[in-house]
Amino acid sequence: MDQQQREQYHRSLEATLVETLELLEKHRLERELSLRQASGQRELVDALLARQHKGEFQRRLARMHPADIAFVLERLPTDDRLELWALVDAERRGGVLLELADGVRDSLIAAMPQREIVDAAEHLESDEIAYLVPSLPQDTVAALLSSLDQRERHKVREMLAFPEGTVGALMDIEMVTVRDDVVIEVVLRYLRRHEELPDPFDQVFVVDFDQVFVVDRDGVLVGILLLKALLTHDPDRPVAEVMLREPLTFSTHDPASDAVGVFERYDLVSAPVVNLHQRLTGVLHFAAVMDFISEQAESQQLKQVGLTEDEDLFAPVMDSARNRWPWLGLNLLTALVASRVIGAFEATIQQQVQVALAALMPVVASIGGNTGNQTVALVIRGMALEQIVASSLWVVVRKELAIALVNGLLWGSVVALAALLFYRQPALSLVMGSAVAVNLLIASLAGVFIPLALKQTGRDPVLGSSVLLTFVTDAMGFLVFLGLAAWLIVG
Repeated sequence: MDQQQREQYHRSLEATLVETLELLEKHRLERELSLRQASGQRELVDALLARQHKGEFQRRLARMHPADIAFVLERLPTDDRLELWALVDAERRGGVLLELADGVRDSLIAAMPQREIVDAAEHLESDEIAYLVPSLPQDTVAALLSSLDQRERHKVREMLAFPEGTVGALMDIEMVTVRDDVVIEVVLRYLRRHEELPDPFDQVFVVDFDQVFVVDRDGVLVGILLLKALLTHDPDRPVAEVMLREPLTFSTHDPASDAVGVFERYDLVSAPVVNLHQRLTGVLHFAAVMDFISEQAESQQLKQVGLTEDEDLFAPVMDSARNRWPWLGLNLLTALVASRVIGAFEATIQQQVQVALAALMPVVASIGGNTGNQTVALVIRGMALEQIVASSLWVVVRKELAIALVNGLLWGSVVALAALLFYRQPALSLVMGSAVAVNLLIASLAGVFIPLALKQTGRDPVLGSSVLLTFVTDAMGFLVFLGLAAWLIVG
């Protein structure tokens, strides 16, 4: 896909998102109007609107790829997201869940009855079910496994046996195998008998890139048969003569990070995966490796500012606030330790109030900077994923302000209590708690609008946001803190 095609594709997705938001708003207004109808007519109007609403969205969703449905869902506020999700056909829900970010997937699963989750998962392949299982409640997992036939249940349990971050957890168990004592013509007839070949086999087959694995009668891998060899050699030639012997393989328990380096070094498209007995177990595809790289990069970026990969831009305020508490608490602790280091020199300063103010100023700036960095990281990710559009911007702003208010009241109270214990001055304690709360609100606003402003001016938000955020949180933190101190203590 060239640059022009990518731009056209993104414009199409953006248009789909805008149309979806407009439809949701349209039907919301229609429901409000129906509420003004007489009670005798209201039920009829509601039924007609509901039928029209459902039909309109289902026609639109039926034409969309699961990945595109996931794209729209991730960019909708929670209520709109649940409303749209209810209209996705059961047989397509499983495919959409696979494409969603962890936090969004978890929120939708939490809102689904067990029966709906099982119905959605039953339309997936064994490895796809195994991928979803960690996101499901334990009782739902048991119900799902019991609904599968014995062969599929065995496959899922086999996939779940591999720890996260290993090649076994990333591999695909759907593959084509042949013996080396047959001729190419037999292999071709065997392939034609399949109604459909495992993904991505049918896609790479056209560009001449995938491979057929050759095993002996015990399932031990002895070579690979490239599709270009399959297509270019005489049909009467034995597979043993044209296959590649001693291919590069992975073990099921190899770290996935090691596979990344090997794929990059040798430009692999796929590679066989074997167990300890050299029996062919699965195949590792380039797409799975790229997904792993993307997830790891995103996880590292969020961990740097104390967020988790489960963080959802539109998650409930209290859930998001709780996710940020550990790092805010650690940040507050380190800032208080730093303040005590400054306060240790209070004997050299004449006025204790001056000492206290000097010692506590870094606390206000530090916790504001941490909060702002968390918001910046979330906003930059939302911008990269195109989750933040004009219609959702104020939803994000309101949510971040609400989180800042919750955290400001909580950690402001904590730091106010600490200041009271250290200095025995109620006025100073009030100043400290208020300054922390206000600076967290300022930091959240700055964390949202600084990256957006940089993007609008053609600057890189990743490079410029940190500098500007530090300036805002430090300058405003000191201004608020000292201003309140001048008003309540000195004045």
